[in-house]
Amino acid sequence: MPTDGKGVSGRKPVHDWLRDLDISFVPGPGSQLSEDVAKGLLRAFQRVGHHRQAVPDDSTDVILTTAPFGEPLDWREALLFTARRRFGLDRAPAIYTLVSVTAEQFERVLSRIHAALKTSPPEPDDYDFPGLAESACQVLYEQGHRGGPILALQRVIQSQAKCIDVLLIVGDEIPREAYLFNLVGAYPRMSADEPEDFYQEIVTRIVTARSTHEVTNHAPIGEPISRQVWANLGTPQAMCEAGKQLGLRGFFTETVRIADLVNVPAVANSVSSQYSEGCFSTWDPTLDALVATVTGSARPIYKGSITEQDLTVVAGLKADGSGALVRRIEGRAEAPPSSEAVEMVMMDDPLPRITLGHGWGNGAEVPVVRSKLHGHRGCARYDPRRVEYVPMAPPYHHYPVTCATEAQARGIADAFAQAEALQNPEDPRRVVFTVLPGHGIVVVEKWVAGAAPFQTIWETMDAGSLEIDKRVPQGPIDYVSTGDGMQVVPVEE
Repeated sequence: MPTDGKGVSGRKPVHDWLRDLDISFVPGPGSQLSEDVAKGLLRAFQRVGHHRQAVPDDSTDVILTTAPFGEPLDWREALLFTARRRFGLDRAPAIYTLVSVTAEQFERVLSRIHAALKTSPPEPDDYDFPGLAESACQVLYEQGHRGGPILALQRVIQSQAKCIDVLLIVGDEIPREAYLFNLVGAYPRMSADEPEDFYQEIVTRIVTARSTHEVTNHAPIGEPISRQVWANLGTPQAMCEAGKQLGLRGFFTETVRIADLVNVPAVANSVSSQYSEGCFSTWDPTLDALVATVTGSARPIYKGSITEQDLTVVAGLKADGSGALVRRIEGRAEAPPSSEAVEMVMMDDPLPRITLGHGWGNGAEVPVVRSKLHGHRGCARYDPRRVEYVPMAPPYHHYPVTCATEAQARGIADAFAQAEALQNPEDPRRVVFTVLPGHGIVVVEKWVAGAAPFQTIWETMDAGSLEIDKRVPQGPIDYVSTGDGMQVVPVEE
């Protein structure tokens, strides 16, 4: 798509792979403001050449709909669960639900959550929102401490609207601002001071999200790894220890289970019943492959307390790029890797390989990156003398993508390809990281003789050279120098 084409803001760098979309609007319950904004979005989509449909069909990419604020929508009415049956569709389009809230209501509910977050352990009555499960209290408490009151409110609204992708519109008769929510927990804010820019910004974000595709079509390859070979490897136990060490340092957060938020019987057929927080992998020279954590979307896995049953082996990338090639382990049920497996494989392609010295025992040729860590965290500060920061390309800072997508994998691989510390194995910096706005962080380490997998990363954290932050930035990141040589994210006023 040209830089002045579909969904392009004109003032911010955008991705060059955006595509045309078919959009339909199916009004639901909600306010007049929600419907007005939906119609404004339709005009903005059409203005840059996207196609508006009167009724959804099998070509539809996105359905816009509406839902009320503060009132639970019955899942039997929610398009996330009913669109295919209602319109006779062979595939499910993406559903974006618009919910409006007055400025006074918005401030009041944020103040309520802010006050509730001060009480530990959490008081269930403080998190008693209509339509939520009794167990929602703990989830909202944890989400609030991770991203502030707005993230806890996001989970409330998603649960009540029975939708993952939600546009929360703040305003009375006209929009003042809006927040765009997704599964991972992004909450970018869009000001409505300039109405045309406001609608164009939302359109570009939706087009970006819908122009990429998942890369989770993993496939087995080769003969299973024998039990004896697996038992003789040191890597699996080292991975378990790494998970423990990183968990002790607060890198992982608890898995969010949708059933803990809201009772929706149909959820398993429409979205994953849960999503995991973080994944990691390390290279095993004996297997000549990555040992990686398995996906947490099928069953709860806290990555800070894994066992060898929570590991799998990633041997490469499928020829069509749609997923990873996975080696099975004899006597174990098949378990797909975390959704970020493709990014972890792609990362190695543009980087050099090195030959391990005799201190490693086998002199194997391996990727320059030993271990890779992906999590829904940010980085508040780092020491550029010990750690290298490689930014994602500018469009990813303004228009992020999300987990398990081809675009995210490609963007991460491109970022690390620019790392001087990785392109030059002799560079003394042993840790490199990038930040994905609205999503999280990826940290990698080089091979260090005498160190266990991920030890260099956690020791760098302990030394204060890489300070992990609970909050994930929602937009462009600009680190600035301090008097002590550190690079920090400026504190917003």
